[in-house]
Amino acid sequence: METQINSEANTIPRLFWKRVIQWSDRTALREKINGLWREISWQEYGLQTRKTALGFMALGLQPGDRVAIISENNPEWLYSDMGTLAAGGVTVGIYPTDSANQVEYVLNHSGAVFYIAEDEEQLDKVLEIRARVPGLQKIIVMDMEGLRHFSDPMVMSFDDLLTLGKELDQKDPHLFIKSLQGPQPEDLAILIYTSGTTGPPKGAMISHRNIIQTMEMQNEVNPGDENDEVLSFLPLCHIAQRTVSVFNPLLVGYRINFVEEMDTIPENMREVSPTVFFAVPRIWEKFYSGLVLTMKDSTGLEKWAYRWALGVGQKVSDYRLNGSEPPFPLQALFKLADWTVMRNLKKSIGLNRARYCLSGAAPISPDLLKFYHSLGIDIREVYGQTENCGPTSIHYENDVRFGTVGKPLPRAEIRIAEDGEILLKGPHVFMGYFNDPEKTRETVVDGWLHTGDVGRMDEHGHLIITDRKKDIIITAGGKNITPSEIENQLKFSPYINDAVVIGDGRKFLTALIMIDDENVMKFAQDNRVPFTTYASLTKAKEIIELIEKEVDEVNKKFARVETIKKFRLIDIQLTTDDEEITPTMKLKRKFVNEKFKDVINSMY
Repeated sequence: METQINSEANTIPRLFWKRVIQWSDRTALREKINGLWREISWQEYGLQTRKTALGFMALGLQPGDRVAIISENNPEWLYSDMGTLAAGGVTVGIYPTDSANQVEYVLNHSGAVFYIAEDEEQLDKVLEIRARVPGLQKIIVMDMEGLRHFSDPMVMSFDDLLTLGKELDQKDPHLFIKSLQGPQPEDLAILIYTSGTTGPPKGAMISHRNIIQTMEMQNEVNPGDENDEVLSFLPLCHIAQRTVSVFNPLLVGYRINFVEEMDTIPENMREVSPTVFFAVPRIWEKFYSGLVLTMKDSTGLEKWAYRWALGVGQKVSDYRLNGSEPPFPLQALFKLADWTVMRNLKKSIGLNRARYCLSGAAPISPDLLKFYHSLGIDIREVYGQTENCGPTSIHYENDVRFGTVGKPLPRAEIRIAEDGEILLKGPHVFMGYFNDPEKTRETVVDGWLHTGDVGRMDEHGHLIITDRKKDIIITAGGKNITPSEIENQLKFSPYINDAVVIGDGRKFLTALIMIDDENVMKFAQDNRVPFTTYASLTKAKEIIELIEKEVDEVNKKFARVETIKKFRLIDIQLTTDDEEITPTMKLKRKFVNEKFKDVINSMY
């Protein structure tokens, strides 16, 4: 089997193969099967990718052809992704929660020729719509459970794909290495479909050069190393998780651990104890809620110890955020607080080994970041979007300012337009939108990416995001209000999952609130509040009063014109399967405004 490549590792597949040779015996990936963690070496990762790439070629994949993948995070996702790139193709990730109609849109828009499905559920989606997807040539299924007697000429198993690849490798042992020379740095590598909060999703075109430059820029600021453990759980078709789980390991060699499923994240977190952890604000809010409610159920002594330890942590945090070391007596006190209280709290959420943590993909409350920092967790915020390959600004080590999203990455430029819009420039700015030159021209002007976010730079060169340009509320009285600040404060409550502030063109502000069902149900049970369904829970007088108290607390932090005068609880459970919620667990303002139009009008 030929291993050497004769050109520079300046594309993703060439860099990948260099690492396979260099790190062959080291562990690349871990997955949990039947209760045990199984290790996958770089050598095995390379072999499976090689067979996948050659299997695609045997099926007729041509350079530039698109391959769609719809699956939860697992090693096969990575073999399919890297195999597509090694064969000269372009990977298109599809959110596993997408409906059949959404799958149809992405397949037709991208012109995908192959569809890789995780299991029977994802296969059913494509079978339902394939008559309307004329470009689709082959469907490949990773997990054939329940499909033993299923037969369809267009459908094959992932194992059969690997067999095809192995046979082609035996016939032509030089083909794989030859194919690695094909893609060039400026070529399209991946299509990332944005979640489509305004109109249908757009396919962002990201080149090999975009990805490699972004990895290098990021690693200069927050370096990783081969001993780091990372947990992979956000959808791999999202640019943030793709960067963390697929691309960054090629630069630094850290190990990726796949969660079993979304429900087992807390358990898997504790088992793995990641050293570097990236999560969206919803996860950070969930961990915080759990800790706060645990303390509510603890003994008087435990509550006192918690308050004391947190008080010490806050003082230490203040020194560190101001760029100075705490005095020795305070450091000694912090060590004691950590040993007696904080270590157990961090262990309970699996962050006892974390070197640093990142929050991104949505705004987060500075108070929440301060809470984790006070526990001794080095938490930082990162800002960016799909169109700039993920990150563009980040908190540098020892230069963290909560309420900002840090400084530009090396070689990234940030400019604030006259109307306050944030503009970005750099090697990480994408190639444009697939098959949409008009939208591309609107978004990238003279090399500057127009983000649609509004913000400003502070006196220390840190970027402050005010809000999405289109989300800023102008009340009937002409007052400009940024709803995200108010929403973040509401979400800081352990009983509130998400909130949408309303008030554009109205006399006052109102809010639609989505309760944290787990915590609110526990409150109802503890306080003997009768309920039968989720809807009846949201209508219970005691629950409305509970949320009212939380809203009142938030109102105290804002000027009168920015306070919430009325609110309603959303009486249906929304999940990422619903179009009202993005895959990164944010409520979509536009969809919520439409769906709950009558509820909103009732408040006015």
